[in-house]
Amino acid sequence: LTLLAKESGIDGLVCSGHEVAAARKLWPGGFFVVPGVRPATAGNHADQKRVMTPRAALDAGASILVIGRPITQAEDPDAAARAIEATL
Repeated sequence: LTLLAKESGIDGLVCSGHEVAAARKLWPGGFFVVPGVRPATAGNHADQKRVMTPRAALDAGASILVIGRPITQAEDPDAAARAIEATL
C-alpha cells in the first residue's frame, strides 16, 4: 500500500507506528502521520489497540504525531503537552 500511495502521486499516508518504519524504508521521502501515540505514563489506551510512545514513533519514522486524548482529557492539557514534548 505504501508503494501504491507513492506511485499515485500523493505526499504521504496515515499509518500505525508499528508500520511506519517499513513504510519509511519503501518511501524515504514520504510524509507519515501516525495516530495512536500515547506517552509511556498513559495507562489508558481507550479505543487504541496499537499504541506507541511519541519518541518511539518519531524514531520509527513518523513525520506528524497524533496525540489527542492524553492532552485533551488531561486535568492540565498544557502541562500534559509540555510533559510529552519533554520526552522528544
